[in-house]
Amino acid sequence: MPERTREYGQLVERTDPEHGGRGPLGRIGLAEVYNPSMEPTLLPGDQLVVRYGAPVRTGDIVVLRHPFQHDLLIVKRAVERCDGGWWVRGDNPLVVNDSREFGAVPDELVIARAWLRVRPPRGVHSMGSAVRWSSGAVRPLVGPLRPRSGGAARSSSRLLSRRLRAR
Repeated sequence: MPERTREYGQLVERTDPEHGGRGPLGRIGLAEVYNPSMEPTLLPGDQLVVRYGAPVRTGDIVVLRHPFQHDLLIVKRAVERCDGGWWVRGDNPLVVNDSREFGAVPDELVIARAWLRVRPPRGVHSMGSAVRWSSGAVRPLVGPLRPRSGGAARSSSRLLSRRLRAR
C-alpha cells in the first residue's frame, strides 16, 4: 500500500506568483505520513514540514506524486539522479512501493523536500515520558548529517545501515 500524505496549505506569508512571488522561506507546507514505507526514519502519524519546489539532492526525503496515480502523494528518499528523473526508495526494505516498482520519477512529479519531522506524542503519561518525547519530537531531515551529493550515489540499504549504526 502506498505511503500517502495530506497537504495542509501555506504556513508562511503569501507565496503564490499572483501575490508577489516567494516569501523569505519559500513555500512551506505540512504533510502527514500514513504508511510504514519510510520506517524507521518516519512512522505513521508523523508530520513533515516540507518546502515546495526546493532543490533535491541525493539522500533527501521528498514528497512526490505517484507516477501511476497522480492524485496520490507519497514520501520517499531520493537515492540517485538518473536520466529519467529521480530513483526513489523507502527506508523500509519490506515495502516495495518505490522506484523498484515504477522506475525513475520525472522531476515534475517531485513536489517538495521534507525539512523537519514532527512526531506526535504517543504514550506520554508522565513528566519523564513527556521530557523523553520532547527531546526527539522535532528532528531536522536536512543538514550536516545528511549524505552529500557529488561522488557515487549510495544505495538505500547503505544509507539505512549507516543511520542504524549511528543510533
